[in-house]
Amino acid sequence: MSALDVAERPAPLVSTRAFGRFDVVGAALVAALALFIIGPMISVALWAFAERWRYPSLIPTQWGLKYWEETFRRADIVEALPLSIGLALAVTLISAVICLPAAYAFARLKFPGRQGLLLSFLLTNAFPRFGLFVSIAVVFFRLNLVGTLPGVILIQLVNTLLVMIWIPTSAFQNVDRALEEAALDVGASRLRAFVQITLPQVFPALAAALLLTFVSTFYEAQGALLIGVPNIRTLPVLMYSYINNQIVVQYGAVLSLALWLPSLVLLIFAQRFLRGNTVSAGFGV
Repeated sequence: MSALDVAERPAPLVSTRAFGRFDVVGAALVAALALFIIGPMISVALWAFAERWRYPSLIPTQWGLKYWEETFRRADIVEALPLSIGLALAVTLISAVICLPAAYAFARLKFPGRQGLLLSFLLTNAFPRFGLFVSIAVVFFRLNLVGTLPGVILIQLVNTLLVMIWIPTSAFQNVDRALEEAALDVGASRLRAFVQITLPQVFPALAAALLLTFVSTFYEAQGALLIGVPNIRTLPVLMYSYINNQIVVQYGAVLSLALWLPSLVLLIFAQRFLRGNTVSAGFGV
């Protein structure tokens, strides 16, 4: 058999058919996953604008904004909304004050136990968080922090450690040190070099860390539920009460949709700021 005959022989069809079957199965799995994820979101959006929806109708039979007005006129929601925003801002600010200097030290200083300390922040997210919160709640109960705003702030600070330590640490490590040294050589002070050279390079990562911290704090419910109840009731805690007490389903749907949209915008901004290797770079410290 000549080389020309081998070259002209048609390729077998088995592999193409096999790949075709895999494509069909893969498309079916993707469609099922999309339905599993997007389906509940569509249901929430429909309930938010539904004034009447009864079985067996597949869509609401009466639409309107009646429950939007009722939801945001409820006294508990009117009280919980500014509380949740203020709490998220306070936790984000305190976390930044504590964690950003620590991240700079982790990036620039070499000291014993540095790697172990960094891994300890990762461990807070490696185990079931509810069990960790229960253990902390026992300690807070003895310290009379249960049912207080400081107690809720402290429990929510635990959620910020990974993002506010690892992302800024990797950002500070990726700074071009040659530019800093050049600024110092021409007479700039260390503060001026930091403000004009270092800070612009790390700002995108710091902005992303702050946005992610705010969003995660705003929607945190388990810690606020264990430590804050009955005195501190944030919007996510109210969502739990609506579900458990079977209050009008539209109230929960309206709150879910109203809270989801701002978080989506903030996460989009965070994704634009956050480079692909920002988080992974932290694992090489």
